[in-house]
Amino acid sequence: MSGLAVVRDAHEDDLDAVMMMEISIFGSDAWPREMMRAEMANPNCRYLVAELAHAPVVVAYAGLMCPPGSGDGDIQTIAVSPDMRGQGIAREMMTELLAEAGRREATRVFLEVRADNESAQALYRDLGFIPVGVRAGYYQPDAVDAVTMRCNLGPSGRPGSQSPGDEMEGAC
Repeated sequence: MSGLAVVRDAHEDDLDAVMMMEISIFGSDAWPREMMRAEMANPNCRYLVAELAHAPVVVAYAGLMCPPGSGDGDIQTIAVSPDMRGQGIAREMMTELLAEAGRREATRVFLEVRADNESAQALYRDLGFIPVGVRAGYYQPDAVDAVTMRCNLGPSGRPGSQSPGDEMEGAC
């Protein structure tokens, strides 16, 4: 990352800033405040925020749900302030969440992304995610399809680890 932002664990004190971004970025798709609060407090989840390096201003957030030992994780959400996109913040947060999924013994991580969000899909493909399905009309009220993507973490649960002979498709 460029050093413009610092990624750290999210805390309840970050909820107001996260919700301001959630509403401004996702509009009608925004999560309700109490749902976001519950997710951030859930021990089966890990949420991150990115703050400006020179000021305590939240410019991004992301969350993973991955119960330890379940084998699967799910990127619940990720958002970067429009003026901070292209700085590597989303990549840094995704990399940390994939590492966390590995620490929780997940072998696969899933996510949904809007079919019309090509830049996000490109990032996820670059991180090793592959499309595995489409949920027609998933994002409401816009009726935009969701592309479901999967990343295989490998038998050791570490991002990018694969044993010889393992399927490489979707390996991150």
